[in-house]
Amino acid sequence: MERVAGKQAKDDGELLVGRNPVLEALRSGRSINRLLVAKGSHGGSIGEILALTKERGIPYDLVSSDLLNGLTQLPHQGVAAKVAPYAYVGVEDILDRAAAKGEEPFLLLLDGVQDPHNFGSLVRTAAAAGAHGVLVPKRDSCPLTAAVAKAAAGALEHIAVARVANMSRAIELLQKAGCWVVGAHMQGRAYEEVHLTGPLALVIGAEGKGLSRLTAERCDELAALPMPGGVGSLNAAVAGGILLYEALRRRRQGSV
Repeated sequence: MERVAGKQAKDDGELLVGRNPVLEALRSGRSINRLLVAKGSHGGSIGEILALTKERGIPYDLVSSDLLNGLTQLPHQGVAAKVAPYAYVGVEDILDRAAAKGEEPFLLLLDGVQDPHNFGSLVRTAAAAGAHGVLVPKRDSCPLTAAVAKAAAGALEHIAVARVANMSRAIELLQKAGCWVVGAHMQGRAYEEVHLTGPLALVIGAEGKGLSRLTAERCDELAALPMPGGVGSLNAAVAGGILLYEALRRRRQGSV
């Protein structure tokens, strides 16, 4: 299945770049149309990537680093894959996944997060913390680009992402399903005092402006992180990470 590519690489899918994202895609069984490997790449996870590629019968091209550089501005580490577009799911699908595991729903909602690095980092943290899915709006949100996949470092293969037309209606749907919805907001109560157990949806707002007014009003509760050091706010990915792991800590302890 190996061939040495010339100046052109066949356009047969979206591009996923970097060793860890590609390796996780292979491990998860995601549909991969073709692998691109820079000639001379070796060490680290390259051996496992090539072994899984051959095992699954995926065609791969040996290409120049210059060709990969021309395909993406992201650090590719000598590896890229042409993959099928990411398949979004519905909100109900995420709730069903939690039910199938016998677990109370645990979701992360991103209200207008635009930066792909924040987006990817939040997805990765949500997956690591055991969240069942991530919700994003169809408008005013960063799409699932190669930069997001790179920042998520393979986590998109382990967590479901739903796109919703209206964030307020999505929150209402979750509330009707029994979820307690908590938004990160500087005007909220101290996060130590906020309910973070049981069926739960955490909402992180956009960089700079935070939660939209309508989203904040729809939340059951707002949680604020302390800022005793005089800094005005935290990066969205950092704030989300703190709340996700605080929720995980309490869920594991069974406390309120």
